[in-house]
Amino acid sequence: MKSLVVDDDFTNRLLLQRFLSELGDVHIAVNGLEAVEAVRAAHFAEAPYQVVCLDIMMPGLDGQGALQAIREIEELRHVPAAKRAKVAMITALDDKGSVMEAFREQADAYLIKPVLKSRLFELLSQWGLR
Repeated sequence: MKSLVVDDDFTNRLLLQRFLSELGDVHIAVNGLEAVEAVRAAHFAEAPYQVVCLDIMMPGLDGQGALQAIREIEELRHVPAAKRAKVAMITALDDKGSVMEAFREQADAYLIKPVLKSRLFELLSQWGLR
């Protein structure tokens, strides 16, 4: 499994990277712009990410904007819905507005920090990636 962890907080990136490295290659990005470029480059190399863990609150391009750009890249490349990256929005925000916006932008899951390894792996299992 190839995954991308996007978070502006070092500790959060490290934690998710440790969890996901048990299952395959893990790349990191520190903001939404880096995430979009990483996704674009992965598609160009014909080795897209299967999972993207995306923080919402980041400087510059936030997670919601990055998710929208990621879905646009997939649409332009004609990626079928079943083969799109599974995107888990990972954040401290648990208000209904943030949740609804994430799903409107086609997020696959919404996890509240701190993320538990068991919850993340349960999600991966539901997606058939574990």
